[in-house]
Amino acid sequence: MSIDRSAQKQPPVAIIGVAGIFAESHNAREYWANIVSKANCIREVPHSRWAVEDYYDPDPRARDKVYCKRGGFIPEIAFDPAAFGIPPNQLEVTDTSQLLGLVVARDLLVDAGYGEECGGRPFDRKRTGVVLGVAGGQKLITPLTARLQYPIWERVLRSHGIPEDAVTEIVDGIKLAYPEWNENAFPGLLGNVIAGRIANRFDLGGLNSVIDAACASSLSALKMAVSLLTEGSADMMITGGVDTDNSPFTFMCFSKTPAFSPGDVPRPFDAGADGMMVGEGIGMVLLKRLEDAERDGDRVYAVIRGIGASSDGRFKSIYAPRPDGQALATRRAYEQADISPLSVKLLEAHGTGTKAGDPAEFSGLVQAFGSADGTGQTIALGSVKSQIGHTKAAAGVAGLMKATLALHHKLLPPTNNVEKPNPKLEIDKTPFYINTESRPWIQHEGEGPRRAGVSAFGFGGTNFHVVLEEYRSDHDGPYRLHPVAQPILLHASTTGELLAQCRQASEALRSSEGGEAYKSRAAASKALVVPSTDARLGFVAASVEEAAALLDQAMGMFQAQPDAEVWEHPRGIWYRQSGFDWEGHLVALFPGQGAQYLGMGSDLAGNFPPMRELIGRMDELFCGEGARSLSSVLYPPPAFDEATLQVQETALVATDYAQAAIGVISAGMYSLLAQAGFQPSFTAGHSFGELSALWAGGMLSDVDFLSLVKARGKAMRPPVRSESNHEADSTTSKSQEDFDAGAMAAVQGLREGIEDVIGPFEGVVVANDNSNSQAVIAGPTPAVRAASEALKSKGYRATMLPVSAAFHTSSVSHASEPFSEAVARVEFHEARANVYSNTTGMPYPDDPEAAKELLAGHILKPVLFRTQIEAIYAAGGRIFVEFGPRRITTGLVEDILSGRPFAAIALNPSRTKSSDRQFREAVVQLRVLGVPLGDVDPYEVVD
Repeated sequence: MSIDRSAQKQPPVAIIGVAGIFAESHNAREYWANIVSKANCIREVPHSRWAVEDYYDPDPRARDKVYCKRGGFIPEIAFDPAAFGIPPNQLEVTDTSQLLGLVVARDLLVDAGYGEECGGRPFDRKRTGVVLGVAGGQKLITPLTARLQYPIWERVLRSHGIPEDAVTEIVDGIKLAYPEWNENAFPGLLGNVIAGRIANRFDLGGLNSVIDAACASSLSALKMAVSLLTEGSADMMITGGVDTDNSPFTFMCFSKTPAFSPGDVPRPFDAGADGMMVGEGIGMVLLKRLEDAERDGDRVYAVIRGIGASSDGRFKSIYAPRPDGQALATRRAYEQADISPLSVKLLEAHGTGTKAGDPAEFSGLVQAFGSADGTGQTIALGSVKSQIGHTKAAAGVAGLMKATLALHHKLLPPTNNVEKPNPKLEIDKTPFYINTESRPWIQHEGEGPRRAGVSAFGFGGTNFHVVLEEYRSDHDGPYRLHPVAQPILLHASTTGELLAQCRQASEALRSSEGGEAYKSRAAASKALVVPSTDARLGFVAASVEEAAALLDQAMGMFQAQPDAEVWEHPRGIWYRQSGFDWEGHLVALFPGQGAQYLGMGSDLAGNFPPMRELIGRMDELFCGEGARSLSSVLYPPPAFDEATLQVQETALVATDYAQAAIGVISAGMYSLLAQAGFQPSFTAGHSFGELSALWAGGMLSDVDFLSLVKARGKAMRPPVRSESNHEADSTTSKSQEDFDAGAMAAVQGLREGIEDVIGPFEGVVVANDNSNSQAVIAGPTPAVRAASEALKSKGYRATMLPVSAAFHTSSVSHASEPFSEAVARVEFHEARANVYSNTTGMPYPDDPEAAKELLAGHILKPVLFRTQIEAIYAAGGRIFVEFGPRRITTGLVEDILSGRPFAAIALNPSRTKSSDRQFREAVVQLRVLGVPLGDVDPYEVVD
């Protein structure tokens, strides 16, 4: 999707590098990974900072005490003074912010690929500057100032009769607790020298400066940096914010305001929000004019479209937030960007979690964005402060980095600690919703580019809002920065040698170089080709610790079952003494309606562009007809009550959405595996899944597949009786009070005898002959319910299915004509695999017209799934792989083929586990079986 920026009022500015250190994050990649995983980075004050017992008292009114002892603290960072040209004897009187600012600036240049000293390209240093947000004094000021209090100490000691020689000794002892004043102390405590050191070390000739706008400092700095670029005074700018001060002084400031959460939990926009938590952090971004970035081949994370700024003017107090002032800054940002605020789908708020701040901010947002305009709640609202605390001068850039990386990754990131939105906000009447889960950000071409807004406000009534836009609609190569579970695959000529390998690998993972051992083992596993006669073992692990623990489990299995040819550990470890003969035996299976569930494939869609692209294309078909997008039904905003959740689940049960959702998720999974070399000899689907099987078998193009999926779901919606003449209208969706489209029930028990039981119930038939012990009955809803009770009385187990009609019966005859017309419009191609039919249990005919006729009649004919699986097995099918949600078809295969040699693997067997992890585990299972597959994940950026 191309993005037209010709009408912009402000020349577009590209973010070409990101770097930072925040709570529990050594770098920007860890920061983003913590955001995506919803990590809680709030900790008790480390002893390396200050002694809690010296200052803490739970009573907020206790004099000279703080009532909070938790916050966001940056981890220990290795610093080599020689690498930055700083004599070691200067470190004691050089503020931490200056030192770590150099580290982050270096990381920033490395990330963007610039600077020979950073292993990058040369750049025009004379036209590169640095401007940073830095609030108040640096924390070195406190101990240096404290040392100057020695005359007071002396007077107090003397007034208490302490001998003069003892006074001198005591005062000298107290002085040892503080750094000594020398020629380096003055520059070492200055905030502006944070930028100055960066300019000095990296030989930058552009402006170097810092800006203090309190908690909006970093966005104020950003505005200056963007202005310098757009006016032509600089060609590249380092900007962001720095705040490493979580000292007792900072805790005292916010304790006596008072602003801290008594419960030590930041809850932005939550009903229980009662205060903020403070955090340490440094964040920087590297900026260029977009045209220059494109000319120079830079990676562009996001594009800055506009920045609005305002002051609150005269108000009730100097630090009280003013909605009108915040709204003014926001409106100015969108006016400068020349876009509608409602085109934004993500808003990273200031969101401190305070009782006064959040309602004021939300009021300002509603002023700027307006109320819901009929499109519903479409803008995900959140705040990274819920995870890392309020990083003060770096708060704006923390939010900017979060939104930038969200645009880059096409993910809507979560906000923590929101259990129920503050009812006073009346958020359901606005365009906003609180996003509490990481969700794929689906956008089709007709919607334009993805956009995000970022706010930051500061004491003194200073307000900023930034409008960001994605640079490209999606990626075709490595881009993803957050880690995923990695495959670990080992093999050896004998089981004994394999066990020895497990021991060696376990020792390596537990060594001081365990992290590197994990990375190298995972990298080697992705390209590993295992000889068919070798013993092999595989699993996936998300960390070095998990990999080591799983190897221990594997070694325990070897000891417990030393002679086993095959075993599987419940924690997800697979072993075989040799490979399975896979060639010519692969079967791709696709589930039908009823397998769907809210959020299915969410992690896969978040991590794999082809999945997002397929869902976006289906969105376009729905939106083109004026309907809700599929993605808004499949991935709705988080529900905070059961009633809302029930409405969302009901929406996905609707035939058109259920079938479209299953179709794109199944096809997306298949595309990912096919990209890695998966080539089945057979394809088959269950009910609706037959369309997916035809597409996977090469008989339908992508375009025709999506159009038929949409057409089938639309045709099978229950018709509604007209209010005026009671004639059927198949284009309108309404409740079954007007028209009974029938129901379906799954029946567990021996297949034989079911028809005898249901015979007396008019219209009830066996619609699906699924397996040896399962069938599905269908027909008029009351009759199906009654038949189900009769079956239960005979010892069968009958369960009503979450479907909107009695499929594969005359109850859906209204769909026959429109679906047949849709089938007639598409083109059938020569199959590249044997596609088996539900209707005949045999392969589709080669003749295109005969194939069309078979498909057109499919919706009215019973599903003979048991027959077709038996036929596939007779033709050589042995390894059955289910593409789609849950493990419905593979479960049926296990029942049908029980006692015979085969393998059945579902790519997404559980609705409660990560679809991404389950997919990777299934790939490992296939590779342990012996199926040759390449790297399934070409989108991960590897260190």
